[in-house]
Amino acid sequence: MKKLSALLLGGLSICVGATSQKASANTEAKPYVIVISLDGLPARALEDPMLPMPTLRLLASHGSFATAMRPINPTVTWPNHTTLVTGVDASKHHVMANGLIKFSANEAEPEIEPWINKDKLVHAHTLYEAAAEKGLTTGQVDWVAIYGARGVTWHFGEKPDPASPISQELVSQGILTQDQVAHFGAGSSPAWRDEIWTDAAVDIIEQHAPNLLLLHLLQTDSIQHMYAPMTPAAYVAYAYADTCIARVVEAVRKEGLLDRTTFFIVSDHGFASFTHSIHINVALQQQGLLRREGDRYAGSVLVKAEGGAAQVFIPDTKQRALLLPRLKTYLESLPGVAHVYTNEEALAIGLPSEHDTDQAPQLFLTADRDYAFSDDAADSLVTTHPAEGQHGYLNTDSDMQALFVASGAHIRQGVQLGAITNLRIAPTVAAVLGVDLRSAQEKPLTEILK
Repeated sequence: MKKLSALLLGGLSICVGATSQKASANTEAKPYVIVISLDGLPARALEDPMLPMPTLRLLASHGSFATAMRPINPTVTWPNHTTLVTGVDASKHHVMANGLIKFSANEAEPEIEPWINKDKLVHAHTLYEAAAEKGLTTGQVDWVAIYGARGVTWHFGEKPDPASPISQELVSQGILTQDQVAHFGAGSSPAWRDEIWTDAAVDIIEQHAPNLLLLHLLQTDSIQHMYAPMTPAAYVAYAYADTCIARVVEAVRKEGLLDRTTFFIVSDHGFASFTHSIHINVALQQQGLLRREGDRYAGSVLVKAEGGAAQVFIPDTKQRALLLPRLKTYLESLPGVAHVYTNEEALAIGLPSEHDTDQAPQLFLTADRDYAFSDDAADSLVTTHPAEGQHGYLNTDSDMQALFVASGAHIRQGVQLGAITNLRIAPTVAAVLGVDLRSAQEKPLTEILK
């Protein structure tokens, strides 16, 4: 670890003597940016001086960091990863879940379709599109809401394409078999998937050196859901994520690109512990608005639970006016429900209008601390269980605050930001790359830029 620290200290202070052929051949000296998302890593973890993430702490000490980064609502993975590359909230990009919320004609529960074309899901201009428009190359590994996207030069997705060049390069190196690519993740652990995604990122750096690389690591989220945040199991996941960051930095160093590379280490949301699950479908069944069909529900009012929040849809527009006042009052009376927003009220917290997209719910519910919503089938409204982890709570919740660390070629050292919003990340990356992200809602973090 001391050896790694010394290596990073030399590189991050931009004292690298050797320059690779890739770097020296590029006479335009274009910048390189690597965005690494550690899914669900809470901002408060960085406050622990014994946090087992030496690479992250070293990057922070030689760069700039925020005490907290406020995510957008809903505080869920896909909406916030979309904001990180667009600079707009859900009212603009319309991503409200981990995929497209799809409704059937037979009153069945809504389904989430993740593997859908980016243009059908994301209604905003992205960093990778802006970079491609300027002739820059881009790469993505396990980023989300990005399938079939224009502007991505090299990719290895959450569901990788077996025919993609990166998949073939990993197979040729013996890192994966063709069958493992075709059935990626089947029967595997979160740690194995993060390892392979890091392998893919390293391959993209070594073989292609894109100007913008997006890498999303997921184990931190998976483990905290199972065992709750800031627990021994969570700390092991944090430590492993740090080794993945170190591998990426080392790959950049080996290619002689540290003097032109800027790193952004972020998370999409924080995490909270809870011991009570609110089975919202049970409440709607008791009101005669849903019927249970085995382990599923169907009816005139549909629910999509997102941990600390739940979205309620009333597809029949004629029923809405009649049901909404009664349903809002009833749901607000349930144990563990903190607030119920109508769609009009939810505009103030960054959600889209129901007049603009069918992804906007008619009611948006938020949970009290120690409670989380579930749309699983159950026999009682509230169940109690050992502590688990969830996100989805309002973005003002202290536990939902996300991580932000920036370090490297274009970042000033020693700038400690207070609380920021993740709406400022995409325009900051755009400023480093010298591209136009015209739709961003906030200004870049110019105070951290050289």
